[in-house]
Amino acid sequence: MSKYKFISWNVNGIRAVDKKDALKWVDEHDIHILGVQETKSMKTQIPETIFEKNYANVVASESKIKGRSGTALFTDIELTFQGNCPEVDVLDEGRINEVHFTLGNKDIAYFNVYFPNGQSKEERLVYKMEFYDRFLEYTENLKKQGKSIIVCGDVNTAHTEIDLARPKANEDVSGFLPMERDWITKYLDHGYIDTFRLINGDEKDHYSWWSYRANARANNVGWRIDYFFVSSDLKENIRDAYIMSEVFGSDHCPISLVLEI
Repeated sequence: MSKYKFISWNVNGIRAVDKKDALKWVDEHDIHILGVQETKSMKTQIPETIFEKNYANVVASESKIKGRSGTALFTDIELTFQGNCPEVDVLDEGRINEVHFTLGNKDIAYFNVYFPNGQSKEERLVYKMEFYDRFLEYTENLKKQGKSIIVCGDVNTAHTEIDLARPKANEDVSGFLPMERDWITKYLDHGYIDTFRLINGDEKDHYSWWSYRANARANNVGWRIDYFFVSSDLKENIRDAYIMSEVFGSDHCPISLVLEI
């Protein structure tokens, strides 16, 4: 068996992160898949200088509206399929990288996703919930085909009260609404695992996003809205899942998953 490290990070602008040299730490880690969200770039605009390592495969998805959303995935794993999942990202906002590959005896469908934010207006909240449901249906269909599922990315929802610093103050805020939280519960109930909680239990004060306002990060007033989900058939392969809060450069920090297959 071999160990595989996967990392996910909402970079909030990959060109801005590059200017801060905030991705140079990647070269210090043996990362098998790096998925980034909110690149705000077309594939041709992703700087070649973000890290020294040259990955064999760069899979990028860009929004039809320039400067919005965007996802990119970097890996040396040999891929059998790559796409942007238009069945889910129906507005073509550059929100998904979908790749397939084989590790050991596992036929894996891997998703790097920037799920919609529902805070701007009611229509976007409706779209967010529709996106959630389309994504669940899509991954369920792949499971029926024998795929193991790995999902990383910015889900834009904190699941439970221990996943944000001030739950009571945010009960009516998109990102912690009952319907959004219920969807995560539904997703897990369909046979998926929140890998961070599996490893770390109900430990508090672990967050992956902080507002730029009111010195929130220094005071650790944050939200855990970035996740690695895996299908339950991979449970015995999970070795670690953690939040890299020491990495700066964005309003999010990276998260990591380690599997042994």
